[in-house]
This record gives sequence, structure tokens and C-alpha cells, in this order.
Amino acid sequence: MDRLTEMEAFATVVDQGGFTDAAKKMGISKSAVSKHVSSLEARLGARLLNRTTRRVSPTEIGLVYYDRARRVLNDAGEADAIVTSMQSAPSGLLRISVATDFGVNHLSPVLGDFLQEFPDITVNMVLNNRFVELISEGFDMAIRIGELEDSTLRARKLTETTRRMIASPDYFRRYGRPTRIDDLNEHKLLHYSNQSSGNVWKLTAPSGEKRQIRTAGWLTVNDGQSLLNAAISGLGIAYLPSFLYGSALKKGLVEEAIPDLPVEPLGIYAVYPPGRFTQPKVRAFIDFLVESFAEKDLLW
Repeated sequence: MDRLTEMEAFATVVDQGGFTDAAKKMGISKSAVSKHVSSLEARLGARLLNRTTRRVSPTEIGLVYYDRARRVLNDAGEADAIVTSMQSAPSGLLRISVATDFGVNHLSPVLGDFLQEFPDITVNMVLNNRFVELISEGFDMAIRIGELEDSTLRARKLTETTRRMIASPDYFRRYGRPTRIDDLNEHKLLHYSNQSSGNVWKLTAPSGEKRQIRTAGWLTVNDGQSLLNAAISGLGIAYLPSFLYGSALKKGLVEEAIPDLPVEPLGIYAVYPPGRFTQPKVRAFIDFLVESFAEKDLLW
């Protein structure tokens, strides 16, 4: 006989308190349930149930076996559910957290195509410029840019961009153009307030040396678009991802501050809760983004 069926029959008898109710629960005859339990006891060489005319209860060994058997049955049921879910069409509410700049410029434009392709999914995209706690705040996933902090979250790289220092031509005419990293100490820097490192820029010198620049500036704000607008208006030098300033650079509204500095890629990632099973709606959206961003150039 099938071992899982024997386990299920035994566990159901314990759960229901008797063979009659167990048979109803399983949708088979009482004699079939009894046969499965007897076969299990014979195979194990142990009595698992105390049987009287009034009630059925597990023996001491039966209680121990029941605990393990129930776990096995639950795992088997979960495995079946995962396979069924993975083969079913993605559906349900997908709650996403993304930085405002990236969400407005690059996520919003592709959402329509995604929803057309997956009509059973509804999206709640929350634009904010803070680090959210996915699980406790009820998000299915988030888009994060730059170096990922150590965490238990799973991550998949979607694409990459770069980050450079930019300012307006008018700013360089009035204050001069820095030619090396140390010159930045004499300039007006525009800072992003939500950086975990504070008002510190991590730069790489032409020699490959890693440098950190910390200076005060005229403006500190938690929004990248506002920093870009400030740079365009001549308020100072901003250190921004290229997906944000690229259009302004093409139009000549901003220029690179120190073009000769090495530029390191900046990863853009989808992060989502850990676990052996990724929800189909999350997997579908991440796959869609990987394909969508493969067709875009976010590097400048």
C-alpha cells in the first residue's frame, strides 16, 4: 500500500477521533481506513492506536509517530500546492515599493504593458524615498539601486546604471570646474538626505584609490529629481544616477564635473522575501522587468 496514504489514514483517525469520521473526511469506506491503519501498524511492527468500543486514541508511540507523520503530510500538501500554483496563471494584488525617481521615469512607463500581459494581477506601486521593511510593511517586492545591504532578502539584478557628478554650464562659469577630487572641497555640493552614509560621496580616483568626500552644501533633499533641478538651475554639483540626468546631459543642461574619474556600474535590483517558493505574481513581474530593461540603455 502507499505509505503516504497509510500515514494520512492514521493521522485523520487521530484528528477525527475515530474511524467513522475519518472515513467521511477522506471520502472512503470505514473498512478501507481500517485496512490502511492495520497495514501501517504491521509494517512498523507497533501498535499506534488504542481501540475500544467507545473511542480510539493514539498510544504513546502513536503520538510520537503522529507528530512526525503530520509534518510529512503537511509538507507533501505544500509541495502539491506549490506545483499547482506555479502552473497557474499569476494573479492577485502585487504591492511594490520603489524610489520615486526610478518609479516615475522607468517603472510607470512599462506598467501598462505588464498589466495587459497579466490581466489577473493588480498593482499597488508605492513611491517613496526611504528604506522600507518588506515583510512588516506588507510589500511583495521592492526595487533598490546601488549596493545592497546585508539582509535575508532574495535579490535579482534587473539592470545597471552609472552615477556621475554633474552641474550646469552656468555653475562652472561662475565657480570654476573641479579637476580632481580634492577640488570638491571648494565647491557647493547638493546632497541626497536619505543616504545611509550621510552627506558623503564615495568616489574612485584615477589611480583606483577609494575616496570619501564630506562637505556641506546649499541643499540637502530626499528626492533625486529635485537635486537634478537644483543642479540645472546652477545651485551646485549633484552626484546622481545616469538614468536621472541622461536627458539633461544630452540637451546640454548639465555637464560632467570631472569626466576623467573612473565610473563604476550601479546595480538595480528586485528584492523580495526569502523562501523556497516565489509567488507567481512576483516571479512574473521580475521576469517582465528583466526583459523590459534589457531593451533599454540606462548607462551614459
